[in-house]
Amino acid sequence: MSNFAFLDPVLDASYKGYPSTQAPRRRSEVGAAGWNVLRGDLAFPLPVLHADLLTHNLGWMQNFVRERNIDLAPHGKTTMSPQLFRRQLDEGAWGLTFANVFQLRVGAESGVRQALIANQVITPGDLATLHALRQEFEGLRAVFLVDSLAQLAEIDAWYATQTGVAPFDVLLEVGFMGGRTGLRDEASAQSLAAALHASPAVRLCGVECYEGGGATGDTDNDKRFCDALMARVVAIAKLCDTNGWFADDEVLMSAGGSAIFDLVATQLTPHLSRPVRGILRSGCYITHDHGFYKRLVNVVNHRIGCVAGGLQPALEVWAAVQSCPEPGLAILSVGRRDISFDVALPTAEQYFDRATSGPVPAPAGWEITALNDQHAYLRYPADGTAPRVGDLIALGISHPCTTFDKWRWMPVVDRAYNVTDAIVTCF
Repeated sequence: MSNFAFLDPVLDASYKGYPSTQAPRRRSEVGAAGWNVLRGDLAFPLPVLHADLLTHNLGWMQNFVRERNIDLAPHGKTTMSPQLFRRQLDEGAWGLTFANVFQLRVGAESGVRQALIANQVITPGDLATLHALRQEFEGLRAVFLVDSLAQLAEIDAWYATQTGVAPFDVLLEVGFMGGRTGLRDEASAQSLAAALHASPAVRLCGVECYEGGGATGDTDNDKRFCDALMARVVAIAKLCDTNGWFADDEVLMSAGGSAIFDLVATQLTPHLSRPVRGILRSGCYITHDHGFYKRLVNVVNHRIGCVAGGLQPALEVWAAVQSCPEPGLAILSVGRRDISFDVALPTAEQYFDRATSGPVPAPAGWEITALNDQHAYLRYPADGTAPRVGDLIALGISHPCTTFDKWRWMPVVDRAYNVTDAIVTCF
């Protein structure tokens, strides 16, 4: 697929949410169409991205890492959007993070030239693809994770059958008991580090961990957990440095989910004999959310003294009230096919009854209690404000990743819900 097809594809009625009465348009032409979400110019359900809040979040996180003398390689799996990748790079991101080589290809097509694959690469097909991508995209550097001698043996075995393949850049991954991937003990980490240094198939470029799986939202618990994890990360980095096991003059140290990133950000640049580049990988910051991350990042804001102007929810999903079949219940035209539900159900944030000049906050007591594939159940107090058929409801989400992957495109809107731009996704 060409770079142009990624960045500026033709949108048409085969894209969910695109108005079926409108002619096909290139993504870059959507902003000139004169559409307004509240006027009903597009089909519902419909996700929207707020242009001003996207800009705010991009700048906020870049300032956060800059103030701590580290870099940002945001996780691309959140959006898988070439347009948003470009926005992140233009804002100053060092590179992008991906979960696999398929996602890396999308990033490379979008202009990414420095990437972390925050995962183990192990199969012959993926190793061959990674080699091919390095050949296809000049200057592409993609560093992936290794966490076992068994994985290294698979890489070595494949590499031994090849000719003309440059060694792969890798990071040693440190994990924790009950967590995801990563080495659980120091002896295993030391053995693997020595083997990585000795292998002709890889170049040991640094050390990595993922702390997000241990987040609770309790500062005392989270700080103890992160301090212990990062102490192990730093210890193995110092051991590798002392033994001369790192392949480059610059050592990469990486961590950072989207929940407690502040607790690792200040520990990514330990003193070694050579320069260290600390890389934070938070991805959900770009749109934030109204639930899970809002709750956890409110605690982050308290820790760092951010009393106002922190990350803002920039993504919402609009749906129409299609039925009010009984008192206290409205059925909305949105469901599991359209919106996140893996962490928590959506929340009613705003509503618009077409008789007012703009959306107003959803009344207290309005609650999404269940989702079907294509329907949401909105419960409301019998003695309160009742939605009516035809009203529009804006829903907030928890976990933006699993809303993005349900849409091939999303309009970008201004404060009046005029469509000013659009992004596409490549899942």
